[in-house]
Amino acid sequence: MVLAVFAMGYNLLFGYTGLLSLGHALFFSAGMYGLGLTMHLGGASPAPAFLAGLVVALVVSAIVGFLALRTTGVAFMIVTLMFAQAGYLTVLYFGSYTRGDEGFVIQQARRSLLGIDLSDDTNRYFAALILFAAALLITGAIVRSGFGRTLVAIRENEQRATMLGYDVHRLKLIAVVLSGVLSGASGAAYALLFGYAGATFATVQYSIFPLLWVLLGGAGTTIGPLIGAIFMFYLIDYASGLTNAYLLLVGVVLVALTLFAPQGIVGTIRARWSRWLP
Repeated sequence: MVLAVFAMGYNLLFGYTGLLSLGHALFFSAGMYGLGLTMHLGGASPAPAFLAGLVVALVVSAIVGFLALRTTGVAFMIVTLMFAQAGYLTVLYFGSYTRGDEGFVIQQARRSLLGIDLSDDTNRYFAALILFAAALLITGAIVRSGFGRTLVAIRENEQRATMLGYDVHRLKLIAVVLSGVLSGASGAAYALLFGYAGATFATVQYSIFPLLWVLLGGAGTTIGPLIGAIFMFYLIDYASGLTNAYLLLVGVVLVALTLFAPQGIVGTIRARWSRWLP
């Protein structure tokens, strides 16, 4: 569910605004290290550390959005990828603080919020559920608002939206920031609930994962990112139990889904049978 929040943040930018980003690992890791370093080096408690993670993700996404939105299309994708790579190298460069690839552990005794031990499996599950529910409600409210409908209009025809008088650049910047903050919240929650922050989460791999989850679940659908993330994890678990070459099997299934359900699982179901699906 924590990673589904990451996919929901990505979907807000890609699925609803039409901006293909390969830099979301930077936003995820910004939230993760914002919380992790605040607790690990600053000795903060989880609540202010989580807030720090959100603030860091907000600042980073605002800077990236301000600069990257000067480009469009493939150039935007490449610029966001370069920002993510710069973030990954920054984590490695300041290894004396971040411990580089090795990462650092947040002690179990410090992962307690309002007296609730978040290292406990049950508490961790309900904490993730609360975060996911909050993200789902926020995303649903955004995409149904006038702002969300304007983002869809930009996705469908940016020139026409500009002609109608909308400040397209400002709206896209807001979308980048909202997407970055949701992704940062996911990263901060991951570090808090699982007690670990590492440079692996800043690699380009973690920019591609949410793209896959959103494509599989259905871009531009509210619950598609959750379905895509669940499907991907269970597919890998099931395939790895059948064969050592499980990635080949996973790849074949993904290619088949892409060919026969290009709108994703939820997108295809909504288009053919259930138009009420969010």
